[in-house]
Amino acid sequence: MDLLEYQAKELFREMGIPVLPSQRIDHSRDLKGLQIPYPVVLKSQVRAGGRGRAGGIRFAENTIDAIAAARTIFNLPILGEYPQVLLAEAKYDVTREFYLAVTIDYVLRRPVLLGSSQGGMNLEAVMERLSQVVVDQEFSPFYARHLTLKMGLQGALIQSVSTVVEKMYHLFVQNDLDGVEINPLGVSPTGELMALDGKITVNDAALRRHPDLASLAAKMPQSDIAKETPGEIDPGKFLPIQNWLNRDGNIGILCNGTSLAMAMVDLVYSAGGKPRLCLIVGEEASGNLTPASWREQLEQALERLTQNKNIKVLLVNILGSPAASQEVVAVIDAYLQLKVNEMPEHPQRMTRRVSTPSPKDSRTRIGDRRPEFLTLLPHFVVRLAGGQLDKSQEPLAAMPVHWSDNLDDAVDQAISLAKAAAKSRSGTPSTKP
Repeated sequence: MDLLEYQAKELFREMGIPVLPSQRIDHSRDLKGLQIPYPVVLKSQVRAGGRGRAGGIRFAENTIDAIAAARTIFNLPILGEYPQVLLAEAKYDVTREFYLAVTIDYVLRRPVLLGSSQGGMNLEAVMERLSQVVVDQEFSPFYARHLTLKMGLQGALIQSVSTVVEKMYHLFVQNDLDGVEINPLGVSPTGELMALDGKITVNDAALRRHPDLASLAAKMPQSDIAKETPGEIDPGKFLPIQNWLNRDGNIGILCNGTSLAMAMVDLVYSAGGKPRLCLIVGEEASGNLTPASWREQLEQALERLTQNKNIKVLLVNILGSPAASQEVVAVIDAYLQLKVNEMPEHPQRMTRRVSTPSPKDSRTRIGDRRPEFLTLLPHFVVRLAGGQLDKSQEPLAAMPVHWSDNLDDAVDQAISLAKAAAKSRSGTPSTKP
């Protein structure tokens, strides 16, 4: 369960992590008694990411502007969720922004510190500069300083940022959390640090040991997005993002890492698509996507998503090394080959088949049986970051998969295919592929 930003910052403040003067706004009229000097920023308090792009963050120079902005935000759904609370904060000028997080490496089963010298809404830029430090022994300030050095920080920033990382780690451990994230951590022209946005993921199973967190959980607004029904998702070793299910959607999303998953769902919604379900395999934190356990997660997630008959397009976005990208290709290729080999032959085609293909000819069967294949499984749109793939070579060339090196192009392709599938299902002619 993700806490809302204002709740996360309450915990930050208690831990000594610097946060801005702020005030909870339950109604636009509350702004008449605002205790924070203008200019201020008003933020929608929803659990989804991408609030800025969606219009859920607005600046105001005076009370009249603030009330108008608040009314707009209160009536603005973000990924189907309407805010019940806004957060008003003082405006803050920054010269640099960092990304910091503490989470669990599910492969190593150890806490991991994450840091990027690039923070903010550009997730790809954040991930390109992401560094990690696994806490494999008893925690000490050394781990935090090691992270800041890997981030390329110098001078006074090494100590000041590592102090914030230490406090994030203690908050993480003391409350049995699943994750603590600050994005961005702003640096003012004078070198002052400020947690401008924060996210805390609570472990539901640990709430009984933490009554304060249980109290916060009880105050969480109910999302307008329909919850998944029992049996629709098998928990297994992968996680359904937020347990959210949009019953009107027909796009399945598969990626590694909670932050990436939130960003992917937001991108699809923003581009006019309707995600039905998003599954997470592993985490960006692992840095090693080749163990058998991770491969098993990916195979299970592919099976779960393709079994959902309402999903017509499967959008895959995996961040990792070049070796990890090749591993993903191998898993998808093997999975599709298995599905094609399991499909019964069309009666007309059986009469024309004169011999049983040998194993070495198995790859050609996907291309030969593409019409039947596409009616039984969703379209695959795969975007891999971390390495250049030669799509002219096997197994890529033989696979009925739409490959893209660009995230925006992949999202657009997935939405185009999803809309074409929806029109086809409704009986409306479509000229889209």
